[in-house]
Amino acid sequence: MTDRPRRFWLMKSEPSDYSLDDLERDGRTHWDGVRNFKARNLMKEMEIGDGVLFYHSMKRPPGIAGTARVCRTAYPDFTQFDPKAKYFDRRVKPDKPWWYMVDIEFVSRFPKEIPLPLLRKMPEIEGMALLKRGQRLSVQPVTEAEWNFLVALGQRGGDDTAS
Repeated sequence: MTDRPRRFWLMKSEPSDYSLDDLERDGRTHWDGVRNFKARNLMKEMEIGDGVLFYHSMKRPPGIAGTARVCRTAYPDFTQFDPKAKYFDRRVKPDKPWWYMVDIEFVSRFPKEIPLPLLRKMPEIEGMALLKRGQRLSVQPVTEAEWNFLVALGQRGGDDTAS
């Protein structure tokens, strides 16, 4: 762990693959299957203790369900080497891994998910990576101001009238 300030991230998961319910039940998990170099590089920047907004994608509407914390820094994603795994990559060799994962642990669940349509209406986070046109990365940086605003909003149950 470094002496750098705590950083914040948004990590997307399809609830049918792995949801915040699953993370709460399991306590912690490895975040495997990232197959985008930019997202992989962002995960390699993560440090233990960094905050994570857990985002449910591919549902109507998508939204932020709660928070997690990075509890293990990046290490080779073992699924890239397993021919039976969903994320197997035949181009990769064990001595030169391409893909990495981190471990995260459950921290909190919001009383209600903060839906994407509501996020789009909030001037406090208008520059957030998630809200930029064409932004599809499954791992994204979040500023400290965005983190603080969204965690407070989430803890209020997504009620934007108090902002």
